[in-house]
Amino acid sequence: MWLASPALPVGGFSYSEGLESAIENAGMATEAAVGNWLQDQLQIAQARGDMALIAKAVGAWRRNDLAHVRGLNDWVLQTRETSEMRLQTEQMGRSMADWLRNQHQDDEALMPAVRHLAGLPPTYPVAFALAASTTQAPVRDVLLAYAFGWAENMVQAALKSMQLGQNAGQRILARLADAIPAAADHAIGLMDSERQAFSPMLAILSAQHETQYSRLFRS
Repeated sequence: MWLASPALPVGGFSYSEGLESAIENAGMATEAAVGNWLQDQLQIAQARGDMALIAKAVGAWRRNDLAHVRGLNDWVLQTRETSEMRLQTEQMGRSMADWLRNQHQDDEALMPAVRHLAGLPPTYPVAFALAASTTQAPVRDVLLAYAFGWAENMVQAALKSMQLGQNAGQRILARLADAIPAAADHAIGLMDSERQAFSPMLAILSAQHETQYSRLFRS
């Protein structure tokens, strides 16, 4: 649950992952539209991509399979189609590595893995998987925590970007919470060869966001 907290000092609050651009450039102006957008992002981008990767990366870290970890990390980097998407995953990955180093500096068994992570360079899904691998949590619980933390950050981004009240935000979050368990189950069932990252409109909106005149978020 600690890893799911938006208060974790990894900088997730400073990114909207294309949402701010969608509000500006795609006319997304209602609670229903935001809820549908985030539902699609959960199912299409998260469950098929990052959540599926985290499910594999937790096991790789627990087995100390560093070659598999590196391959998964390379996949994340290759799927970030714009400079700000790559900036986000690298910055948050480095911050998670720093947090692990500070929290577990006396753990001689963990420090080699943290040093390996820092040298990749780290991406956030792979760094999150290392943090989660130090617990005894089942992989499904890891994915539930990751997805709910993502959902909270995204709802907060929506509330800051447009005229939505707190109650609307809670309704959107409730919709996402209802969908997260099925998304986690889908992610766990995917093989490496079935993982995908194909969301061309998100990439277009991210590219537009890089030159957006007025913006609050880094992505």
